[in-house]
Amino acid sequence: MDNLAVNRKTGGMYMLETVGSSPIFTREQLNDEQKEIRKMVEDFVTEKVLPFNEQIESKDLELTKQLIREMGELGLLSINIPEEFGGMEMDKVTGIVVAEALVYGGSGSFTVSVSTQTGIGMLPIIWFGSEKQQEKYLPKLATGEFIGAYALTEPEAGSDATSGKTIAKLSDDGKHYTLNGEKQFITNGGIADIYTLFAQVDGNKFSAFIVERNMEGFEVGPEEHKMGSKGSSTTPLKLTNVNVPVENLLGNVGDGAAIAFNVLNQGRLKLGAHVLGGCKLVISKTCEYALDRRQFGQPIAFFDAIKKKFADMTIRTYALDSLIYRAIAEIEEAVNELDKRDPDYHMKMGRTMELFAIESSTSKVMGSETIGFCTDEGIQIMGGYGFMEEYLIAQAYRDCRIDRIWEGTNEINRQIITGYFMKKAFMNEIPIREHMAERNNFLNLEELVSPHSSLTKQMNILETAKYLVLTIFNEALNEFGQDLKNEQMLGEALADCFMDIYATDSTLSRVNQQVESNGHHSVLIQIAQALTAETSLNILNRALLSLNDIYHGKVPPDVMELYNTFQHRMLPREDVSQLKREIAEYVYLQRKYPF
Repeated sequence: MDNLAVNRKTGGMYMLETVGSSPIFTREQLNDEQKEIRKMVEDFVTEKVLPFNEQIESKDLELTKQLIREMGELGLLSINIPEEFGGMEMDKVTGIVVAEALVYGGSGSFTVSVSTQTGIGMLPIIWFGSEKQQEKYLPKLATGEFIGAYALTEPEAGSDATSGKTIAKLSDDGKHYTLNGEKQFITNGGIADIYTLFAQVDGNKFSAFIVERNMEGFEVGPEEHKMGSKGSSTTPLKLTNVNVPVENLLGNVGDGAAIAFNVLNQGRLKLGAHVLGGCKLVISKTCEYALDRRQFGQPIAFFDAIKKKFADMTIRTYALDSLIYRAIAEIEEAVNELDKRDPDYHMKMGRTMELFAIESSTSKVMGSETIGFCTDEGIQIMGGYGFMEEYLIAQAYRDCRIDRIWEGTNEINRQIITGYFMKKAFMNEIPIREHMAERNNFLNLEELVSPHSSLTKQMNILETAKYLVLTIFNEALNEFGQDLKNEQMLGEALADCFMDIYATDSTLSRVNQQVESNGHHSVLIQIAQALTAETSLNILNRALLSLNDIYHGKVPPDVMELYNTFQHRMLPREDVSQLKREIAEYVYLQRKYPF
């Protein structure tokens, strides 16, 4: 085993760890309890939400609140809440299982409302609340008696959230803070009872408060009219001399950034899980349509161009599935090493989760862009019918567009990915420079990675791609140093490479585990082969463009010679078109997303 394989205490290690050298967690390893919970959620949303989609979309917020309470009665709102406060306190993997299953109700609006309740609506209190705050609020959040919301964004503070202008001033008697300011685009704003709300104490100490709806001076604005997720509540908030008891300060004065961003890291993973379920649903529904819809004497599914669409959707969804369950399990493993009896447990948990900010942002970006791709292709497959409101694909198309914006825009998250790799490199949190010292040995040796695996060729291509991306990264750091953070086009190209490698590494590891444990699965091999081929070409293209960016179009001959060496080793030789035909045909046999 690679000596780096055992070190998974921090994110980004996949760039150094040899693919397949140690096991990863995949959905195939879900236990019976997790499978039962998934079925319970799917049954609930199929029976209780799907039939009322039109009513939910018309903004029947009383129905939404009623359905949230019914979920609370089943215990499905309390996965993360400690048992002593009425919760189930289950593992983080189970939370991802629930997030994925919610989408099968076909209502993006309801999914948004519930995920806000169980995520950013209650996690700040679970993780950072005092015992009294938890006793007061968590039992009612667990049952749905209270609806929660998260008030961070302001009219002039979106991605730069900590620059918000809402102020909090401590009273002379020290008994309360007086809050003044405005918030915008607050999900669940119109139905919430309590709000985790962020404000500046003394003008520059970003802090978090629990604000109750019935506090004098607290005003909920009118519902926004949105392009998608029309049935969920989104409102502005206005605070005019709102007196919030000092007991409602979350954590300490100045803890606001830690609270906000630790919660968002978890939210990014959960968003990835939500859209994963959406991708599978879109593939399944459009597959049924394509097999039944006939043109030119045959089902449209059997036209070559349509096969490519189903294969592309399936490959990208399988990769997304692989990376999300891997990421949450690695985070869980690291968090489980903390002592829950430590009074600073949740703050330390937040710092531990931050170590995996790369993986969390990858889940968010790849998830949101995969669902965008799948819904767009789904509409194209259904043609004019896909454009009609009679079919849910039109609603899904509108609903998913916000996913690339909230939880941090994809542009911000790409900068997070490259920025954290920079930080980890400079702090030697992951030994990139030591690993790079082995590059020439790797390129000169003909030893194969996992020579007995049916994916040996793909694993070797991926390992070569890792060295190429780290080479480009190293060249960029040498040229720009800390200023690389200002080279946003280059930073995005690097982030795309890091994300593609994580997705492909996770897919190859998952498929290899499946093949080794259950024998040969030809369609899984085909997915791995097609994904690796396209990842390799994408990385080669980005690497060349990045070198020209770094050297302003005058790449030194020795660097260009090194690039050519990588290119020779990485050029794929599979018939990707035929692989995609066979993948699509397997999907057709199942008449749904099959994994």
